[in-house]
Amino acid sequence: MEIKWLGHSCFLIKGKEGTLITDPYHPDLGYSLGEPEADIVTLSHFHPGHSYVEGVANNPKQIKGPGEYEIGGTFITGIATFHDSSRGEIRGKNTIYLIEMDGITLCHLGDLGHTLTSQLIEELGVVDVLFSPAGEISTISVDAAVETIKQLNPHIVIPMHYKTDALARNLEPVDKFLDKMGIHRIEPVSTLSITQSSLPASTQVVVLNYT
Repeated sequence: MEIKWLGHSCFLIKGKEGTLITDPYHPDLGYSLGEPEADIVTLSHFHPGHSYVEGVANNPKQIKGPGEYEIGGTFITGIATFHDSSRGEIRGKNTIYLIEMDGITLCHLGDLGHTLTSQLIEELGVVDVLFSPAGEISTISVDAAVETIKQLNPHIVIPMHYKTDALARNLEPVDKFLDKMGIHRIEPVSTLSITQSSLPASTQVVVLNYT
């Protein structure tokens, strides 16, 4: 499996049987999405920075909310959450996605706006790769993100939804998140290539360059 970060909360995940894109964004966000091809696209919520399906080529199957889906050997479970800590009264709903591909379980938190309940932790189960927001604004705080990581105990954490030079939004940079995770120096990579057998034994943070 290959994972590339296209910016913000958007990842291109290429497995043996298909390609999936998470949360494609509108060009106004500042990043250049281009027109990547995918078989599946998941949308955590319907804000322009997370639901610009027009930017994805190949007429992908769209997953827009909670439920269980099977598409070409990829299994996806959407779990209902909220975009804020007031049960959606401020920013509305959010969907967490569990994606099972190539024997690996990936979890994309979207713009999760609250800490996880024990019921949610049980629903999410074993997570191999966790995509976690790390820019604080309009989603969970860095402290809550770190707590969520401890609760889910994934093999790999990939931070997303944080400030970069390209982003035309006011978010915190990734440094605060890394500091809270006890990481003071890390070399970003352009692509993460993983297999079930290559997953690290303890939680490892991987920072991706946007492409």
